[in-house]
Amino acid sequence: MSVGNSGTILTSSDGITWTSRTSGTSEQLSRVTYGNSTFVAVGINGTILTSSDGITWTSRTSGTSNWIGGVTYANSIFVIVGENGIILTSSDGTSWDNKTSGTTTDLSGLTYGNSTFIAVGGDGATYGTILTSSDGTTWTTKTSGSTYANWGTTYGNSTFVTVGPSGSIFTSSDGTTWTSRTSGITNHMWGVTYGNNTFVTVSYVGDILTSSDGISWTSRTSGTINVLNDVTYKE
Repeated sequence: MSVGNSGTILTSSDGITWTSRTSGTSEQLSRVTYGNSTFVAVGINGTILTSSDGITWTSRTSGTSNWIGGVTYANSIFVIVGENGIILTSSDGTSWDNKTSGTTTDLSGLTYGNSTFIAVGGDGATYGTILTSSDGTTWTTKTSGSTYANWGTTYGNSTFVTVGPSGSIFTSSDGTTWTSRTSGITNHMWGVTYGNNTFVTVSYVGDILTSSDGISWTSRTSGTINVLNDVTYKE
């Protein structure tokens, strides 16, 4: 499944043939996740859509008009993060509760691993924001040591990885202590994922980097200089 501008939702059973679905919104959709037999798509102006099959979508009340930058499902709960430090949680994707993040910084990335939710972000006033939570409800601010915003995050191989502007990459085994890694590029990176024993991150000018451990990164040939916003892996 893919989501995008003007309420675009596309579905595919094989990744080759794609079908456009009616979302019922013209808002930009930024992220989508799946859990508890439910798809949840989120976007600007507090947009939340849910679907049981990816075909028919229902708008839900978020209680916010802020941009939503991240959504995930883990530990029997949906968690959403976004602009001005908003964090929302839901057990079913239908009713959402506002949680206290302890920050007003924009949050743009979210992942779960090692029994821990990790939310990352940053804006013009605050850089390297990282929040952790064991339950998605109570959040603690951590020090990343980054002088850049953190835009994307993932978990794999017992390692959290976060990426951001100017080729910045940080890793952590526990979400608390973070170490800067050398990416070899100075371009902005937004998306990062883990699959098939490999971390993959992408940049605004078509860079693709891979790593087996999150520490040493290798540049790959993408064949494009176009903006690459995100990357994912399906087993």
